[in-house]
Amino acid sequence: MGIALGLPDRKVIVIDGDGAFLMNLCGLPTIAWQNPPNLIHLLFDNQCYEASGATQTATVAGTDAVALVKGAGYKHACWVKNPDDFRQEFLKAWKRSALSFIAAKVEQGQPALPPILMDEVENKYRFIRHIEETEKRSILGPSDHRKV
Repeated sequence: MGIALGLPDRKVIVIDGDGAFLMNLCGLPTIAWQNPPNLIHLLFDNQCYEASGATQTATVAGTDAVALVKGAGYKHACWVKNPDDFRQEFLKAWKRSALSFIAAKVEQGQPALPPILMDEVENKYRFIRHIEETEKRSILGPSDHRKV
């Protein structure tokens, strides 16, 4: 949400899994309240916390992510059933210029990926530097009021 609000001329796409989504429900009302029109929130629900051993999430018992975001205040939220539906809904969301949520049930299974060779702090700074470069402005530069 912060990136969407800070960069209103850019489309911002959030890719969420059901595990992370369910552990961060407290953010949904704030996102809906701030209502960034350039934010598209995608949820891929495989009904488990896959990264930590594939234990089931509450979605396996019927927790409805679309109902949760609608209850939080998202005006555009839907489930899709197949890749063609996903493509159509994504294109609608892209053109709509309104906060949107698209959810899809997916199968479990992670691709074999090499380990990430940097810690999360370094990864954060690399991301911010990329935004600074592409936006042609400083985000984490030295403050003007400090003398070095």
